[in-house]
Amino acid sequence: MISIRSLNKIYLMGENVVKALDDVSVTIAQGEFAAILGTSGSGKSTLMNIIGCLDTRYNSGEYELCGQNVSKLSGRALSLIRNNKIGFIFQGFNLVPTLTARENVELPLIYRKTPTRKRQRLIDDALEIVGLTSRSLHKPSELSGGQQQRVAIARAIASTPDIILADEPCGNLDSKAGQKVMNTLSMLNSEGKTIVLITHDEKATSAANKIIRLSDGRVVS
Repeated sequence: MISIRSLNKIYLMGENVVKALDDVSVTIAQGEFAAILGTSGSGKSTLMNIIGCLDTRYNSGEYELCGQNVSKLSGRALSLIRNNKIGFIFQGFNLVPTLTARENVELPLIYRKTPTRKRQRLIDDALEIVGLTSRSLHKPSELSGGQQQRVAIARAIASTPDIILADEPCGNLDSKAGQKVMNTLSMLNSEGKTIVLITHDEKATSAANKIIRLSDGRVVS
């Protein structure tokens, strides 16, 4: 599903050359739970942006997603992949504060012009999966941090993407709320979703069946 071969990404910072990714090769099969583990500056955020088709500007190497060479795709094709194949979960939740949990989950589906009846069913299913049906009419300020992150997960999975890309999803949560989020991701993986977790926390990788360790832009194990 995800195949990255000999990828190099270089930044020029004044007169200095910084190798964000140095000859990185990564393969993640359909249905795997992969954790990309590294400290700040290891290259994991750069790799995440490339996997999520948010950044297609690398210096050399190849990235194939579902058999497609990402660097050769048009802007429209990349947008369709981001909208339909990848569900994004970020550390900061990124919920609209004036909307209810249900409306936050609904928003991307409206942008995709999903028909109303199907949209309502997808919202109901997503909120039930994350255990927030009873809190669906609450706004983010009325929810705990863990509940807000589960709304973000519901939003990510409502469009039934093939891949869930989670960037430090427990970074702003206490251990109990973080464990609930990880349990939800594990459940989604058991149902066939491919999970790619970006984290600096070794403990967060316990649910993964593949761990990719980065250091100074290189895969070290």
